[in-house]
Amino acid sequence: MLDSRSQDDAHRTGSRAIDDLIATVLANADVQINGRRPWDLQIHHPDTLSRIAAQRSLGLGESYMDGWWDCDALDEFTFRILRAGGDHLGKNKWTLALQLLGHSLRNRQSLRRARQVAERHYDLGNDLFEKMLDPTMAYSCGYWKDAETLHEAQEAKLDLICRKLELEPGMTLLDIGCGWGSLLEYAARHYGVRAHGVTVSTEQARLARERCKHLPVEVLLKDYRAVTGQYDRVVSVGMFEHVGRRNYRTFMETSRRLLKDRGLMLLHTIGNNESTHCHDAWINKYIFPNGELPSIKQIAQQAEHRFVVEDLHNFGPDYARTLKAWDANFQAHWPELSGQYDERFQRMWHYYLNLCAGAFRARTIQLWQWVFSKPGHRVQAYRAPR
Repeated sequence: MLDSRSQDDAHRTGSRAIDDLIATVLANADVQINGRRPWDLQIHHPDTLSRIAAQRSLGLGESYMDGWWDCDALDEFTFRILRAGGDHLGKNKWTLALQLLGHSLRNRQSLRRARQVAERHYDLGNDLFEKMLDPTMAYSCGYWKDAETLHEAQEAKLDLICRKLELEPGMTLLDIGCGWGSLLEYAARHYGVRAHGVTVSTEQARLARERCKHLPVEVLLKDYRAVTGQYDRVVSVGMFEHVGRRNYRTFMETSRRLLKDRGLMLLHTIGNNESTHCHDAWINKYIFPNGELPSIKQIAQQAEHRFVVEDLHNFGPDYARTLKAWDANFQAHWPELSGQYDERFQRMWHYYLNLCAGAFRARTIQLWQWVFSKPGHRVQAYRAPR
């Protein structure tokens, strides 16, 4: 039996081994502990590395929220960890790198739990999102092909969606997960459509109705599974990440039921490179409860026999630039927000935006726009704009 001195020695030896292992992973990513470069970690608490090793993604995020470590370029740190793990590390070290830094959202969402993400994320306060987002209030990836500013990128994304859907005046449009009404407002104002939007967020519905009150737009506080009727066009932007793999079939069947025979549907979603049943503990706990990223395989399997895939467009790297623009807005407006949110929230939100930006830069996750039609109803070739 070990005496107290032997136990202390064993504990110190074990801690050093853990610290050395993490240091090796960081070294492979060219990240230094207490280094001088923007992507190096600045450690403020002696138990930081042990906490990360024990709790993996949750420990990494929570220790940052608690001020145990800092990094001037969190997105670059994330990018380097993921890039090194994917390209240069062996299987065991790559596994450790992924455990250290979770990078996607994977968990199911039942009808009963559908409002949890609204209550814990989208209903945080419209003031927060109004300060962080651009005037369109689009909370999804901008399209930076010809854009210089966040507002230009978001308007370009909205217009790209409208052109891909081939919208014409008088058409009816359903937006599943309409957010604060950015696409509803744009499509009604610039393309003359009559639009319905559904969201499970009370705050989003309230602001969307206010923004669209003089347009032929109706915003419903409703789950997509409860929607009835048929529409010329159906669209979903940044909502599919909350559907969950057990509901992908239901989503596709519901969308098909709501779409007229000659219609088009556009699905805009973040995606994972691989099909997986795992989820990231920190993201799930603090940012998107019950979220889950689909793979191309998972989407295609549920679209099969229900839709024709007319187009698939990936512009995932644009999301890194979008997230950095949101973070810049958030930091610039923090003095105005600090009366309602504490410092730990500030660190959490900054970490979230940069964590995701780094993952998109590393191409660990993607941004896809799918265009679907119903089988046998569109004879002419579809030409997707870019």
